[in-house]
Amino acid sequence: MSKGSSEEFKRVSTLVDLLRFRATYQADSVAYQFLPDGEEETATLTYRELDRSARAVAALLVGLNCRDKPVLLLYPPGLDYIVAFFGCVYAGAIAVPAYPPRPNRSLERLQVMIQDAGAQVALTDSGVWRSLERRFVECPTLKPLHWLATDALDASLADGWSDPEVTADHLAFLQYTSGSTGTPKGVEVSHGNLIHNSQQICRFFGHSETSVGASWLPPYHDMGLVGGILQPLYVGMPLALLPPVAFLQKPLRWLQVISRYGVTTSGGPNFAYDLCVQKTTLEQRAALDLSHWQVAFSGAEPVRMETLERFAEAFAPAGFRRESFYPCYGMAETTLIVTGGDYQAYPQMRVVDERALQSHQVVSATTPAVGQTVVSCGKPSPDQALLIVNPETKVPCEGAQVGEIWVAASGSVTQGYWHRPQQTKEAFQAYTAEGVGPFLRTGDLGFTQEGELFVTGRRKELIIIRGRNYYPKDIETTVEAVHEALRLGANAAFSITIKGQERLVVVQEVERTHLRNLAADDIVGAVRRAIAEQHDLQLYGLQLIKTGSIPKTSSGKIQRFQCRAGYLDHQLAAVHTWQLDSGEATAEPELSDSAYQEALLIHSSEVPELKHSIAASTLASDTQSPEALKRWLTAWLAQQLQIPIADVEVTRPFAEYGLDSVAAVELTEALQTELQQPLSPTLAYEYPTVEAVAIYLGTQLGHPSPKVDKEPEMVSDQDDVAELLNELEDLSEAEVQELLGQQKS
Repeated sequence: MSKGSSEEFKRVSTLVDLLRFRATYQADSVAYQFLPDGEEETATLTYRELDRSARAVAALLVGLNCRDKPVLLLYPPGLDYIVAFFGCVYAGAIAVPAYPPRPNRSLERLQVMIQDAGAQVALTDSGVWRSLERRFVECPTLKPLHWLATDALDASLADGWSDPEVTADHLAFLQYTSGSTGTPKGVEVSHGNLIHNSQQICRFFGHSETSVGASWLPPYHDMGLVGGILQPLYVGMPLALLPPVAFLQKPLRWLQVISRYGVTTSGGPNFAYDLCVQKTTLEQRAALDLSHWQVAFSGAEPVRMETLERFAEAFAPAGFRRESFYPCYGMAETTLIVTGGDYQAYPQMRVVDERALQSHQVVSATTPAVGQTVVSCGKPSPDQALLIVNPETKVPCEGAQVGEIWVAASGSVTQGYWHRPQQTKEAFQAYTAEGVGPFLRTGDLGFTQEGELFVTGRRKELIIIRGRNYYPKDIETTVEAVHEALRLGANAAFSITIKGQERLVVVQEVERTHLRNLAADDIVGAVRRAIAEQHDLQLYGLQLIKTGSIPKTSSGKIQRFQCRAGYLDHQLAAVHTWQLDSGEATAEPELSDSAYQEALLIHSSEVPELKHSIAASTLASDTQSPEALKRWLTAWLAQQLQIPIADVEVTRPFAEYGLDSVAAVELTEALQTELQQPLSPTLAYEYPTVEAVAIYLGTQLGHPSPKVDKEPEMVSDQDDVAELLNELEDLSEAEVQELLGQQKS
């Protein structure tokens, strides 16, 4: 089949041109394949079908006068979302991708986005619309929008479409950064930005029309949208899509898709590779064929050498090659990619002195004890200048110094922040002390050696956990408001590394009047619940310290780095310290077999096979009745949170235990395995206590519901679409990946 001439393709300058080109020369080629459960392909889109469906959506938007205006997109991951995105493109509108909120969770961020963008029209599907319509009372911002469900449009509407004749300078979409819950910023991404950056990704990755892609990344942010959905369209290669939650529930599904479709390019943040090692067995790995996987990109969070080595060793029998790893660096403000390496070579690394690095100096480590391995994110493209600059003096750094990464204006650097001229000027129009510029200030710290970029941290102390960005101030504001004993403006949130994973810790001053009779357990419970509910994050450690003892600068600013160092060195004036894994179970030999097994679960976190077999026998012994389910769930929760089994109350909401989104998905997957039947991935949100889950599942399995003092809170419509993981909400500095999106149950 003719795929058009290279000269014709060179004239492509917008996404409209790009899709029309593919629909002309590859009309019947499959563009996207969707596997809603991560295993079975249920729908496909050819370029012809995508073009026609997008024209139908565009015809509606043109009738609503949406040209050059923001249009909210609120869909679960899937083909309807892709059609709606291109419907906006074909109408000359500005797409505003967002993820549908989960049941029983705040709509605050969505409201802020709508107000900031000024959107008056929203596209969604019927399931999300039904779910949101019931919540208009609590969220009055949603009701005035003109809502359109696009999953049942008349295809003949496409015949009324006319080319919007947009140019490369027109905005294609607003990429909302989401680390700061109070003030998300919309990055203005133009058609020209997308075409230029797509060209860069194609060159970096060595893509051709024989390439094949797969993605589980949330499609609402730069890595999942630009790298996952738009790059295959630019290249003209097929893409297999699975929802983020399908990956989280069973990471093996991602690898099976790569194996089955002969995928050459796929990736995600560092934690995704760790999950694949942790959640697969030798037998499962042996059944895979990963020999076609040429580019296993890793970005959005620090790339760890230990992760690369573990994954390469674990999957070598499946044909995976170490050279396939491809660390890269980018952010929404640069559309996506900034630097990348040689896709045919193993990533470069440097072992540097950790203490010197903390002082922004690059010194080779003399002994392993002081060494820290940093992984190169490659080099910028030939037309992309990059500088390492002292953020205070604005003087370019020498090669042996760490500074802020500045990216020169180019075709990939976006237009600024939507309706935020001052912040645009500060971030996008920076000049060195010598007057060289303009540059984009990334806020990231790093150094270069032999042209290779090594990213070392964040200037503004951004916390990155499972690929999602969190601003410390947001978490600190949440914590200080949960109890009267906590001093306002006297806390610090930061991350520490535990077994290769970033975990959240908060240090908090206590009011002097509460020191003598400190309700420490109440405070810990309240803080854990607030962080889980408002940030979808699990707290690892909380240290309450004496009044006036938190490290500050001479001007009174909290010194988070010093707080972190003091916490790790046990140098802070602590009055109470809690850590997630510090609980100790008490299992007595005289317990009955089933009760002893449940208690043993608490100690079996390092032996998942043992945990699995114990849980299975517990359920099987009582024919999966509500009482058996309660025991199983209680034991699972105790093991997951590393707390005594006696401390788990069946009527206490999961959020009060700090159960984050990843753990909620793991709970559903574990139950699915034991019960051998599919369950809604939003189960833990719809039935938010052990008792509620047990009663619901027991009823589904044919057991009568026991009488309870109070009906459990639950969501009635099982067809609700729920966004499961806000994590990876920033797979890059610009916050990709709300890591784990959502799925129809």
